[in-house]
Amino acid sequence: MDTFVTFTLMGLVLGSVYAIAASGLVLTYNTSGIFNFAHGAQAMLGAFLFWQLRYGWELPLVVSLVVVLGIVGPGMGWLLYTVIMRGLRDTAEVTKIVVTVAVLLGMLSASHWFWNPEKARSMQMFFGDSHLSVFGATLRYHELLCILAAVAIAIGLRVLFVRTRAGVAMRAVVDDPDLLRLNGHRPDRLAALSWMLGSTLAVLAGILITPISGGTLEANMLTLLVIDAFAAAMFGRLRSIPRTFVGAVILGLAGTYVLAYFPTTWTWASNLRVSLPMIALFVVLIVLPQDRLRGTLVRTRERYHVPSVRKAVVWGVVLVVAVYLIRLLMVDSAVTTFTIGMCFAIIALSLTLLTGYAGEMNLAPVSFAAIATMVAFHVGIDGSGLAARIGVGGVVVAVVVTALVGGLVALPALRLRGLYLALATMAFGVFLSNMVLRDTTERELFGVRFSLFTQGSLSLPALRIGPLDLADPTAFLMTVTVLFAILGVVLIAVRNSGYGRRLAAMKDSPAASAMLGQNLVTLKLGVFMASAAIAGLGGVFMSIAMGAVSLESFSITVSLSLLMLTVVAGIGYVSGALFGGIMAGVGFAVIMASFANLARAQPELEGLWTTLGHIAAVSPALIGIGVGKNPSGIVHDVIEGYRRVRSQRRVLVAGGAVVAFAYALALGGLLDNWWFATIAIVTVFALPVVGEMVASSAATVRVPPEQIGLSVPYSEQVRGQLDRELGIPERRENEELVKHGG
Repeated sequence: MDTFVTFTLMGLVLGSVYAIAASGLVLTYNTSGIFNFAHGAQAMLGAFLFWQLRYGWELPLVVSLVVVLGIVGPGMGWLLYTVIMRGLRDTAEVTKIVVTVAVLLGMLSASHWFWNPEKARSMQMFFGDSHLSVFGATLRYHELLCILAAVAIAIGLRVLFVRTRAGVAMRAVVDDPDLLRLNGHRPDRLAALSWMLGSTLAVLAGILITPISGGTLEANMLTLLVIDAFAAAMFGRLRSIPRTFVGAVILGLAGTYVLAYFPTTWTWASNLRVSLPMIALFVVLIVLPQDRLRGTLVRTRERYHVPSVRKAVVWGVVLVVAVYLIRLLMVDSAVTTFTIGMCFAIIALSLTLLTGYAGEMNLAPVSFAAIATMVAFHVGIDGSGLAARIGVGGVVVAVVVTALVGGLVALPALRLRGLYLALATMAFGVFLSNMVLRDTTERELFGVRFSLFTQGSLSLPALRIGPLDLADPTAFLMTVTVLFAILGVVLIAVRNSGYGRRLAAMKDSPAASAMLGQNLVTLKLGVFMASAAIAGLGGVFMSIAMGAVSLESFSITVSLSLLMLTVVAGIGYVSGALFGGIMAGVGFAVIMASFANLARAQPELEGLWTTLGHIAAVSPALIGIGVGKNPSGIVHDVIEGYRRVRSQRRVLVAGGAVVAFAYALALGGLLDNWWFATIAIVTVFALPVVGEMVASSAATVRVPPEQIGLSVPYSEQVRGQLDRELGIPERRENEELVKHGG
């Protein structure tokens, strides 16, 4: 009986903290329509700030609480809304998700910047060990405070939303802000207020949960701990505070009962307890009523160009040649790094197909890479020692199994779309990390002894395809480059086919697509399986390139970083997958490692180089936050820039000559490789700007209209002049513009 009461009280306390965090999520979603994936990171940052005030600077407890809960929490929410979230109106769901993911990653990087993760920090419970006795069990005052605070917040928010004009107006912000404004309210002020309250609740949850989860402050763990509250929020379907509270309590009780009553011989029980919130989240999403198809077309700001297959083939050849030329400048260690980046680009192609073309969401692409890696490790290795190789058959089996798993994961979630589907895939990713990849126990099945993730690390040997042995770094790099080019051409061919047009129709208007006779379930299932297969293929090559992979290689933060950078680059473009994959895989890691090397080589400038390294670590998040201003991505801007200046041939030739000359110098050893890379990147991004400046300068020389076609040749320049004098709007290009979202 004592055991039951003790673990019941522990479950109620844990559930109370979940309820506080989940209430903040419901509050912000109800009033802005944005699901805040950074909610856990806000809780983490608030807990670190409280530690700094209370334990670092030894300020009184009350002062520390007032500063963190009265100033930092509301201020963080106000800044997030006014600077970032307010600009996300009329953007697709994927853009809103990516921006909040970028905030999450940025806060994690900032915490590592200001609080060295290698230094241990801990927090004590409020009121120390003071406690009271409840049916023979001990309940500390800190734990009692958690329960009372959760009940008070639940009642307060319920009254706010249902009984007050301000609460009703806050709920109306997300439905029709213009109508609300006509009724004399100020939607932006109401939404900002809700974000201030939600942020404060997140910070409160972070401060309360740290002592009861061991007291140790660790940024990644604390962020994921509060993310468990996502499941509680889903119990209330992101709208009902009472049901959210009940769901949080159920989650807390279930977790502690697993800890108390499951036999100690079940080695997987502890992993199950950690994974339980994500399992509950997945189950709740499955039983949610089917998402109703909407007949209205939602206009968003994302635009993508789809090239022809012929152009895709040409650019694929250009990519292969360019990579080979760059390889000639590299040392062997850099070749392996580049190869890993190219493998990440292949995984990113799965997002281009699934999200860019079909509008479906997957927040855990790297988790499918983990499945393929495990399958290839267990069934694909031939030989032993240095002669061990993975055969093509093993890779094929790994890809097929991954596609089937992708179908199984997607099957129950096919009734959902948008945010709910994103959460389902995220739940799968976290579950895989906590439950499967942590399972290193040796088991026996049908007389065969095995463990899923042997000793916490898997080593994959190189692939052998007939005479082609990928143990050679150059052969490996060129193979994955050719593979990326082929997959890119195939995806563009699919997008230009009838099947691709059906995917685009489903993305733009599922209701219209269903009315035209399309089977949406079949379309979603097919594209999910194909996407998982591509991610699995890239994952096998990534693991081979790394040599040995661990649990951290497939964590959910790796998946989120890959998704974020692919969206920043342009998730509707194959070139966006190339840029996003390379940057997520190795790009920023190489930049940070370079700053660390400079700091070691120049001790007198160590502070400067270290600071620049931290800025480089935060920069991906800053770029991700900026996607709200440019939802189509960087690649879209570059393509549009070159389209506008394609008539400026002299500028383009001059730019090409500069890059070619710099390459020749680097190949001859007269120019450092980093300088060549800098010159090439700056030239690529500067050419459209220079071209527009030259075109603008030339346009100022006015040609008499009566001389056009007689003494002055008819050209793009004089055509633009004629259009301007006749008042004709700027000509649109003939290529298809693809709207993202719908």
